[in-house]
Amino acid sequence: MQPTLSKILSKISRQLGLAIALCLALTTTFFMAGCQSNFPAANPEITHLTLWHGVNPPPNRDVLQVLVDKFNQTHPQIQVESLYVGQADQQTPKILAAIVGNVPPDLLWGAPMLTGQLVDLGGIVPLDELLQRSPQTQYLDPALRESMTYQGKIWSVPFGTNNVGLFYRPSLFAAAGITDLPKTWAELRATAQKLTKPGQKGILLPLGKGEWTVFTWLPFMWSGGGDLTTGNQATAKDIRVDNPGAIAALEFWQELLKDGSAVLSAPERGFELDGFLAGKVAMQITGPWTLGQLQGTKVDFGVMAIPSGEKAATSTGGENLFVMKTNPQRQAAAEVFVEYVLSKEFQTEWALGTGYLPVNLRSREEPRYLEFVAQQPAVKVFLDQAAVGRSRPIFSGYSRVSDSLGRAIESVLLNKATPTTALKEAQQRLDLIFN
Repeated sequence: MQPTLSKILSKISRQLGLAIALCLALTTTFFMAGCQSNFPAANPEITHLTLWHGVNPPPNRDVLQVLVDKFNQTHPQIQVESLYVGQADQQTPKILAAIVGNVPPDLLWGAPMLTGQLVDLGGIVPLDELLQRSPQTQYLDPALRESMTYQGKIWSVPFGTNNVGLFYRPSLFAAAGITDLPKTWAELRATAQKLTKPGQKGILLPLGKGEWTVFTWLPFMWSGGGDLTTGNQATAKDIRVDNPGAIAALEFWQELLKDGSAVLSAPERGFELDGFLAGKVAMQITGPWTLGQLQGTKVDFGVMAIPSGEKAATSTGGENLFVMKTNPQRQAAAEVFVEYVLSKEFQTEWALGTGYLPVNLRSREEPRYLEFVAQQPAVKVFLDQAAVGRSRPIFSGYSRVSDSLGRAIESVLLNKATPTTALKEAQQRLDLIFN
């Protein structure tokens, strides 16, 4: 028996809070009209699919559109329409509302941390059979399996992978007389101080309580010896956000601000590079997806691995591709597009155009990609750093954990609480939610 709307909304309310659930219920009707494809009148011989995504920065969307167009040209019986639906924090309510309203897209480009929620709502289909028969499976980077698997099944495939590094402006380093890149937290702090002068700060830190802030802060927590869970399949009750490594990481960010060598981004805009490009900040935490944008400028830049506390660490990122539950014909057509995304051809073009790391191992051996890596040393930094990458948990309660962590980080950066107090309060909130 299909779950009733009230039951689904009840489940959403437990996950996202009653306020969001009520908002979704009120907006479902609008999405039922607004989420439909913009394709012309349907041809019964052609299966039209919609792909929702939040690809950023805008030049990367152009790369995606070219690749989607290539698919459409070579698959006349399947036509995919690519639709930008906002960043991750904006995307999630739209996805949930579309599922509740029974008007989901056919394909979803999104963070793997959504997996638990989407499975609980019955909004996606497992891809185990697809991967068993697909010739692309043998070339898929095995390190990415963790982000694909939940409760013993495969629910998504990686669209592209990346990790977080520290971008810097070599010209500003040279002007400050800095010849060695920082490798430890102490060295990073000293370097940021040397780079700070009127009109210029050493490093930009992301302000906000959203996932971007959490994603770019987690490498410091792991580097400080902390851990959120004991494994990717851990449950919400296993979460400890007030661990010693988390406290140490927040204290370190707080010290950078107290030194006057760090500046905060605009709220929830920590991914924007305006200050970095203008030379107002000398270092910024971001990933290889910005390489395409940076290569289009005349600004000098380099990348270093995240300086370490107790050990080296980084956040493994990248989005996965989900097949939404619609009907057998549309799901079968969507799986054809999934195989295309996993192909050497797609992954090579996506990597060259955006800076994402290819998920297909054959793409990493392509002569054009090897030449790209040789010409762009920053790529090698991310490839090498992948060995110490960590994935965020994908259980259905992760959004609650991220929200609590984001609020704690924001309160410390705004000097409203100490790291210990902020994280202990965050843990208390999570204990009430999950227990």
